Amino acid sequence: MVSLCLNSLPLPPSSCPKKLTETSSSFSNGSIGTALKPIVVNGNPPTFVSAPGRRIVAVGDLHGDLDQARYALEMAGVLSSDGQDLWTGEDAVLVQLGDVLDRGDDEIAILSLLRSLGIQAKAKGGAVFQVNGNHETMNVEGDFRYVESGAFDECADFLEYLNDYEYDWDEAFVRWCGVSRIWKDERKMSRNHWGPWNLRQKGLIARSVLFRPGGPLACELARHAVALKVNDWIFCHGGLLPHHVAYGIEKMNKEVSQWMRGLIEEDTNRNMPFIATKGYDSVVWNRLYSRDISDLADYQINQAKTLQALGAKAMVVGHTPQFSGANCEYNCSIWRIDVGMSSGVLNSRPEVLEIRDDKARVIRSKRNRVSELQMVDYL
Repeated sequence: MVSLCLNSLPLPPSSCPKKLTETSSSFSNGSIGTALKPIVVNGNPPTFVSAPGRRIVAVGDLHGDLDQARYALEMAGVLSSDGQDLWTGEDAVLVQLGDVLDRGDDEIAILSLLRSLGIQAKAKGGAVFQVNGNHETMNVEGDFRYVESGAFDECADFLEYLNDYEYDWDEAFVRWCGVSRIWKDERKMSRNHWGPWNLRQKGLIARSVLFRPGGPLACELARHAVALKVNDWIFCHGGLLPHHVAYGIEKMNKEVSQWMRGLIEEDTNRNMPFIATKGYDSVVWNRLYSRDISDLADYQINQAKTLQALGAKAMVVGHTPQFSGANCEYNCSIWRIDVGMSSGVLNSRPEVLEIRDDKARVIRSKRNRVSELQMVDYL
């Protein structure tokens, strides 16, 4: 029998910077003859984004389903349909609302795809942003209750694959989406050699190495915010409340990022940023805007105060599957776009939210055609 321990798998050197600093960056359209101003990003991780004149598309929870993720991105007009995983969104801005992890087998492949698209989008004057959800923070915390066996296997494959690249993280990570299927097929052929118990143990150890604070994938997640403002729109997984805004969303984003990077001292009283990641009313767990309840008065006051304090027109959230499809509440100032598209959740038809000139519409697939469900004018 093969014996495994934490030290039996290669430990990648941390890809995290030693210090988290404030940043402001901008990038412009690479094409000639356009008059759009460059996208300006403030905060590390990104918190406030100015993207003048851009089409914005938002995609909800993906939960490890690479096929459905690709389908949603193709519907959004930002991913090629030829299997080459090319950015087709030109200068558009894509926002993914978290919960890439858990309930599916291809989590790292989806993260890899989004990173690749982000690089390609930047070259065209567009951008890709992600916000972390509760399942991202759970995995960094070491809570693997919702991890599928295939996802543990993917972690073991990915850690071994990193060794082939001698831990050139950026190149290896971006390429993983294109080769993950090959590794999966080869693993199935060699399963008899390892045996199911040893494979599971190997995957568990690999996941712990990759996602623990300061681990390579924890540091990758640390690049993303828990709350993001693009133009006049707020994007977060569960929902912002007035006390989150009073605390400071840039401060929250930085604290979550530092925790994921392993930069918070172990002897401090706060090993993880509670206001953003723990509790029913934290940013990643909040379901107050997504419930179907009869008395919405208190929540309407909360969202109105939150939006006013941030100078925003609307908020887009995921986290809670909407059985009737993506929809809006509070005079369409809150959009709920988690439709449970992953086969590990509802396996529903993907839907995406498109925002253009402050007009929002939900795009839903109906076999081979795309139909508009809702359009709201905010002008």
